[in-house]
Amino acid sequence: MVSRFVFGLGLLSATALVHPAFSADVRTLQIFVSKNKQSLAVYDGTEVIATSKVSTGKDGHTTPSGIFSVLEKRKYHESNLYSAAPMPFMQRLTWSGIALHESNSVPRYPASHGCVRMPGAFAKMLYGMTEPGIPVIISDGELAPQPIDHPTLFHPDAPAAMPLLSDVELRPSMPDSPQKPVQVAMNDTTAMPMPMPMVQPHATHETESPTEPISMLITRRTLRETVIDIQTLLNQLGFSAGDMDGLLGPATVQAVTAFKTLRPAEFTGDKSLISDRLLKAVYAAAGKGEPPNGVIMVRKAFKPVFEAPVAIADPGLALGTHFFTLQAVDEKTGTADWLGITLENNLSRETMKRLGISNQESSIVTGKPIARSLSRISIPDETRRKIDALIAPGSTLTISDTGLGRETGEGTNFITITRG
Repeated sequence: MVSRFVFGLGLLSATALVHPAFSADVRTLQIFVSKNKQSLAVYDGTEVIATSKVSTGKDGHTTPSGIFSVLEKRKYHESNLYSAAPMPFMQRLTWSGIALHESNSVPRYPASHGCVRMPGAFAKMLYGMTEPGIPVIISDGELAPQPIDHPTLFHPDAPAAMPLLSDVELRPSMPDSPQKPVQVAMNDTTAMPMPMPMVQPHATHETESPTEPISMLITRRTLRETVIDIQTLLNQLGFSAGDMDGLLGPATVQAVTAFKTLRPAEFTGDKSLISDRLLKAVYAAAGKGEPPNGVIMVRKAFKPVFEAPVAIADPGLALGTHFFTLQAVDEKTGTADWLGITLENNLSRETMKRLGISNQESSIVTGKPIARSLSRISIPDETRRKIDALIAPGSTLTISDTGLGRETGEGTNFITITRG
């Protein structure tokens, strides 16, 4: 949802700063938490409209850094892990237990068990400002959104309804059943269940003008996307690879084996079941040319819509982690106002090896890293036109090397963890 608010000065605490010009207007918001400063800032566009001190997770219970959104709100909640500790005005960020909430202990140094504590008056005010879906960025240093103008970003060139084009390769996406709520104030993100098997998207047509924002992720293809492609194309070639779910079940294994058996010369010495050689051969057999190395995924109201392939130039160079928010659109002129930030996200050697990255540049907040990453991404025209027709104020785009991640699942937007 687009996060909008109207509030009065009676709710303000001494820790808050609110621009009087916005007291009667409707706005799109973003929340930024700095762990180094132990502070929270609410932005409307590039302007700070509210601030507060906070307390994030202490040693052993560190609050993760990354890109989140409010998943659920409760005026009163109790922790089931820490002696039923009260957590008023709770706003959940992950299903594994990280949240924003009120506390009577906010010493402005790390003191929580992973959540972000806020003073009572400010927590109440913030609760009244937000709706589910509002972006929440948690980082070590302070970040501030900056206007970004780049041709790779989407704009409303095609606001009219568009049918699904036959040559757009839309992928199966995540299931849309709500995640059963769990208690917050946990810190064990490694225990988060992995996403359920993929299902076919529920929406492939957009028949009305967009009123709800969408959330998008551009990332490198993983084994899941490769297997979905192989299943899709082998089914088209008549090999009965089973459901396009990204899982290596018996039908998929049998279809892959049969495909390789008919081409023994191409797979001499290839002992792995799934490989780049197999992917290229299946693409060639289906007349699809070279396989893509990236994917764009789209969600709306926490539910998957579709995903499609994109191309990433210079794949040996890290993309970095970047987050964009659509502040405003003008359908008459076909223009869009985007804001962007870069988050520091140093990849481990193991992750770089797994992703085929040989070089990652130092991440800085603004400037050329965003433009360089956007310039390396090529989105097919058909996919671009479909997304152009879906965007609305409040839509977001994440660019990341590391895929969906463990926290992205049922009942979430795309969650990117940059530091656990």
